[in-house]
Amino acid sequence: MISPLIPQQLNAQPCLLLDWGQVPYSQAWEVQQKLVQERRETPDLPDVLILLEHPPVYTLGMGANLEFLKFDPSQTGAELHRVERGGEVTYHCPGQLVGYPILNLRRHQQDLHWYLRQLEEVLLGVLEVCGLKGSRVPGMTGVWVDGCKVGAIGIKVSRWITMHGFALNVCPDLAGFGQIVPCGIPDRPVGSLEQFIPGIEVDRVRSILLAEFARVFAVEIVRSELIPI
Repeated sequence: MISPLIPQQLNAQPCLLLDWGQVPYSQAWEVQQKLVQERRETPDLPDVLILLEHPPVYTLGMGANLEFLKFDPSQTGAELHRVERGGEVTYHCPGQLVGYPILNLRRHQQDLHWYLRQLEEVLLGVLEVCGLKGSRVPGMTGVWVDGCKVGAIGIKVSRWITMHGFALNVCPDLAGFGQIVPCGIPDRPVGSLEQFIPGIEVDRVRSILLAEFARVFAVEIVRSELIPI
């Protein structure tokens, strides 16, 4: 049922990979909640990384401001969810590689700022392998290329078990971002890797991201066959 994907690092803990392709947001959200609850009850269960794409959907963090929506939620068919992560409104769609790490930070480091910086480091590593110069912006969370935000991060941690995670714009249709103020940042455009690397596809980036995640978190990525609910 389980097979190694990335060569094991010295003393690496296993991290189960759930690689699902395109899955509706609500299904992935329900699975995350289930996995988190299981690990709160049984902390020895292994870490998990869910990797997928979503059909078009908007999500709001717990305290997100509705003023950052440029549409009336009651007057549109757009799918919208308010969820328990931090951060403002964001948009998911095909062509965007989304990762939901379900990690027990007691195995890593019990520090939320450290965890956010590690997620950024994963994305920065992906950009570097792709030949792009990524950067952070002081006081903000995420990664940028030439002033365009290509990677967003929003997390929830409960009893040191993480959920939600990151989204990397590989080759999405960016039009949906025009209906919001992404992450509540009005003066910085959203971009994608495709703007800098024409023809790049999610499948090319997936394997790079897995290797960078394994490196940054010092885990062994192993495939699991758990399917979405």
